[in-house]
Amino acid sequence: MVASEKLARSTDTHSVTNQPPALQDYNLYSNDTALVECIKKEGAGWAEEKLQAFGQLIGREETIKLGYLANENTPVLKTHDRFGHRIDEVEFHPAWHDLLSISVENRLINLPWVEPKAGAHVARAAMMYLMVQIESGHMCPVSMTFSCVPALKKQPEVFAAFESALMSNQYDQRFIPAAQKRGMLVGMSMTEKQGGSDVRANTTQARPVTAKGPGQLYELTGHKWFCSHPMSDAFVMLAQAEGGLSCFLVPQFAPSGERNQIRLQRLKSKLGNKSNASAEIELEGAQGWLINEEGRGVATIIEMVSHTRLDCALSSAGLMRQALTQALHHTQYRSAFKKRLIEHDLMRNVLCDLALESEAATVLTMRLARAYDASASDRKEDLFRRIATAVAKYWICKRAPSHVYECLEALGGNGYVEESMMPRLYREAPVNSVWEGSGNVICLDVLRALTNEPETATVLLDEIKQVAGQHKELDAQIADAETMLARKSEREARHLVEHLAVLLQAKLLVESAPQAVSDAFIDSRIKGGWGKTFGTLTSDVDTQVILQRAF
Repeated sequence: MVASEKLARSTDTHSVTNQPPALQDYNLYSNDTALVECIKKEGAGWAEEKLQAFGQLIGREETIKLGYLANENTPVLKTHDRFGHRIDEVEFHPAWHDLLSISVENRLINLPWVEPKAGAHVARAAMMYLMVQIESGHMCPVSMTFSCVPALKKQPEVFAAFESALMSNQYDQRFIPAAQKRGMLVGMSMTEKQGGSDVRANTTQARPVTAKGPGQLYELTGHKWFCSHPMSDAFVMLAQAEGGLSCFLVPQFAPSGERNQIRLQRLKSKLGNKSNASAEIELEGAQGWLINEEGRGVATIIEMVSHTRLDCALSSAGLMRQALTQALHHTQYRSAFKKRLIEHDLMRNVLCDLALESEAATVLTMRLARAYDASASDRKEDLFRRIATAVAKYWICKRAPSHVYECLEALGGNGYVEESMMPRLYREAPVNSVWEGSGNVICLDVLRALTNEPETATVLLDEIKQVAGQHKELDAQIADAETMLARKSEREARHLVEHLAVLLQAKLLVESAPQAVSDAFIDSRIKGGWGKTFGTLTSDVDTQVILQRAF
């Protein structure tokens, strides 16, 4: 056998067959039928061109690669320089900065504040939902910066000092005083070792530097168990002042221009969210401005909390959509047992079930974003936003991990390796349930809303009842919801919130999706007989319509 024949034979085993092509250079927006329809339905049709361009940008091979690089090259804590000087900085890979540049330049941090018009929250929500599919970790500082604005506006003179940088669309990574920057990011540091969700148990102390009162400078001393994105230009914090738990804006640089007394003790080693840094910090007399009155800390941040909850729901919906997209792409190309995976009835059942869950999450988050657009002028929308934000945050964030896992399984072993993106999506999925209130905290907040603002129940039911009479199964479950709402039982709070979430999703699908989609959702999620895992839809489901719509 001649050498050339030996070489040809030795390389035969390296021919690649039955593998899907890379999913890249596609438009994440235009390929998402449900999202495109939501944009028109929820009042953001004016943003269509912007969303088309954004979807194309983030679907490029080079943009997708940034997500991998930012997670493969995780942040590094630098407490001291080589001469022994304390510097307390975190070093990020250039891909992290490139991702933040894309998000900031497209105004994910401030679009509704800069363009306060109908549909602005919906347009921004759509971009959040899309961008998280490329890389989730950097969305943490994006969300916090966006969400802090309503809180800071409660202290106009403090907000005015940073307004230009907060309303900018320029990402400026330089570590210098915020007043000297083209744009800034704001982080949050609420949680303490002994407190967790119970922020009233915080022990960090705040004392006035000279005078006390709103807008005055205080010194904060204490320990924060979680500081999200410690390289932010300023942080919203809670601390105990003489008048009780209070809200402060604490900058990286004190008003004197010197480094503030914020010490980074260590970075958290987390399950997911690897590209983003979360730190434990020590405040050694760090200076910050009091926002609103002493003792009004929780009341001051409540609007900020609402916006971060919306972003949690959006992020989970985005993770679900990307996981579904990966599963659909893989099964269209991969063959097993003489057929493409997507041609097998059982796989089609699984994919259809996953598609229903993803679309339901999408329509609920976009409807919720519209409530944020309308809440300033419409009392009913404001009440709907109050309760539906908690309902959506609880349910969509709870559904995401199992949904992403099932999508991962559709790829088999290929889905278990890092190059597939699926492990990263799976690790990211739990964080949104944990962020800003675990499941129980959110459910208790729903009960609090029902007790303190009884109108929320009426508004929520009125929303669902807009499709009353179209499905007897749906009507029966609405009646059950009314009974549970009247009881307001803490023991069954999770059952109540789950029930309300599914009813809202069903109502929205009946309004906007093809009948094959809404019928399949109602028959499985509401009528009963649905299994404990995805892929147990009944045989009369129109899989062709659902799968074509999904991808």
